[in-house]
Amino acid sequence: MIYPLLPAFLTGTLRAGPAFLGVVEGLAETVAAVLKIVSGGLSDRLRRRKPLVVAGYALSSAVRPLVALATAPAHVLAVRVFDRVGKGVRSAPRDALVAQVVAPLDRGRAYGFQRAMDNAGAVIGPLAASAVLLATSELRVVFALAAIPAAAAVATLVFGVREEPRSPAPVPAGGSRPSRPLEPSFVRYLAVLAVFTLGNSSDAFLLLRAQEAGVAVVAIPAVWSLHNVVKAGVSTWGGTLSDRVGRRRVILGGWAIYALAYAGFAVVSSALAVVGLFCFYGLYYALAEGTERALVADLAGEETRGRAFGLYHAVTGAALLPASLLTGFLWQRFGAPVALGTGAALAGVAALGLLTLVPAPPSGTERSS
Repeated sequence: MIYPLLPAFLTGTLRAGPAFLGVVEGLAETVAAVLKIVSGGLSDRLRRRKPLVVAGYALSSAVRPLVALATAPAHVLAVRVFDRVGKGVRSAPRDALVAQVVAPLDRGRAYGFQRAMDNAGAVIGPLAASAVLLATSELRVVFALAAIPAAAAVATLVFGVREEPRSPAPVPAGGSRPSRPLEPSFVRYLAVLAVFTLGNSSDAFLLLRAQEAGVAVVAIPAVWSLHNVVKAGVSTWGGTLSDRVGRRRVILGGWAIYALAYAGFAVVSSALAVVGLFCFYGLYYALAEGTERALVADLAGEETRGRAFGLYHAVTGAALLPASLLTGFLWQRFGAPVALGTGAALAGVAALGLLTLVPAPPSGTERSS
């Protein structure tokens, strides 16, 4: 309900510029990135991952609706940072928990399904936001009402999720347990993801681009919802496809769609074309989001999976700060076509790195064709 309206709220109601939008999104994700490393490693040492997941979702759910009280751009920045603190605490333990409870041959499908359910919620929220705006035209009312589904989500997590306690490896007498080194192939995969994310700035810029192309503010949540319909409808299939044809092939397909979509956003000039591009752009998420996580689980060992997911989220999150700052600067200095075209070019560089530097995952993690 909140996210698709933040660009309009910041640049319109609070009179901030595109560069500040980049600061908000980039700094918030960087804070989350640091915490993901800590929470991921901690979850490897605890008998249960669920408490960290609950704490992270609870914090985000409590602070997000406070954006309704914002009277200056700095207030939105503070809310987004605390919101991302919650994301930093929960993300790595949650993804490690998914790998813990599914068979290796079904990892792609499991992560695809997890992303599909996340995106299904993102379909309903913007539609609800549009309905409220049609009735009141007041963005702050939408932000305040977001507290209701947030509370329901935390309650579902607390009472609906079950986890069997694990038995972490024992700590040697007289000292702490040394950390196992990460697999070299996983480290190279992180480097490739960093390059891709450097060109993958916040989607808030695409929502701003939609406004520039003539999409009315009241319709933007509906466009964002349609984008998430594609993500929710195809993500499980995209993850399952990676179980059958290989993780790298599916990720490369998703990144190719990303590059084409960004190139389209760079030159788009009509509202109808924006709607089509947002639907097409949803296919990138459907193919890549769950599959990227499944490849992390494939390349990381059981004892380091929480730390691996922490680093995965940290690297992709930390790269959002320079990515968003770069996009904001290029947008303000040279215009949207140059800013978005740069993102498309970096996706091509990352795809080349994935092909040449990252090997196929170990046997037994993907089904035979």
